[in-house]
Parts: sequence; structure tokens; C-alpha cells
Amino acid sequence: MNRFDALVDACHRCARPIVMTTVAMSDGMLPAAFSLIEGDSSFRQPTATVVIGGLMTATLLRLLVIPVVCTLVDDFERFVTGQFRAPSKQGPAE
Repeated sequence: MNRFDALVDACHRCARPIVMTTVAMSDGMLPAAFSLIEGDSSFRQPTATVVIGGLMTATLLRLLVIPVVCTLVDDFERFVTGQFRAPSKQGPAE
């Protein structure tokens, strides 16, 4: 399997559980973020907002940014190993 197909397959397999977890956690934190819970909301509201933002950011990073970074690192590795590879000792082409 080539690199692109492997990355697409990996993201496809991970997308459903990651998105389901993000949606479930965000839905659970919405009442606290909107201060719908009785009691002292001065602590719960900012915490819920940060949790929801962190979940959204982590989801985007995992599904979009990390595969791009892996591709760039793999390209860089191939470039570096190609630069230090010894030239082949073949005779002149006839």
C-alpha cells in the first residue's frame, strides 16, 4: 500500500470513534458552557468552554494536521537518506 492510501485508510478508520467521542463530550459539556447548571457557574463555564475547544482542536489536529506532518516528515526523511546514499558503482552506459 502506498503512503497516501495508508494515510487515507488510517484517517478513515479513526474518524468515526474520534468524532463520536468529540460530539458526546461536547454535548455533555454544553449545559455547563451555557451556565444552565444550577450553582456556581463561575468555575464550570470557563472549564466547559475550554474542554469543548480542546476537543475540537484535538479532533482537527488528529484528522487533518497530523497526516500532513507525517507526509512532510516522510518526504524529508527520504530526501536526507537520498543525499547520503553512496552512488552506485556501475560502469558507463553502453
